[in-house]
Amino acid sequence: QVHVVESGGGLVQPGGSLRLSCAASGTIFSIKPMYWYRQAPGKERELVATITDAGRTNYADSVQGRFTISRVTAKNTVYLQMNSLKPEDTAVYYCTVTISGVHIWGQGTQVTVSS
Repeated sequence: QVHVVESGGGLVQPGGSLRLSCAASGTIFSIKPMYWYRQAPGKERELVATITDAGRTNYADSVQGRFTISRVTAKNTVYLQMNSLKPEDTAVYYCTVTISGVHIWGQGTQVTVSS
């Protein structure tokens, strides 16, 4: 009933930028909290950024000052602007929306930072 789709990943050089997009659709009738996670090979899943229904944002220490999460006004659509990318940012990035406390996951989008 609820679908989450991410896009915007790709290959970028260190120091470069990418913008990821995420749209949640289906049986959602209000603004919901949304999240970006990432998982790199051999690493645990990491919560990267959060935006609440009220617009409050939080970031992992590892991306603070470089990444920005934002929401399209009155929509369950969010972006993750990633600047000053580092090789250690390489991962599959996942978007989630929480419905009644349950995370609904997208398929993921690959971000590779390499020279």
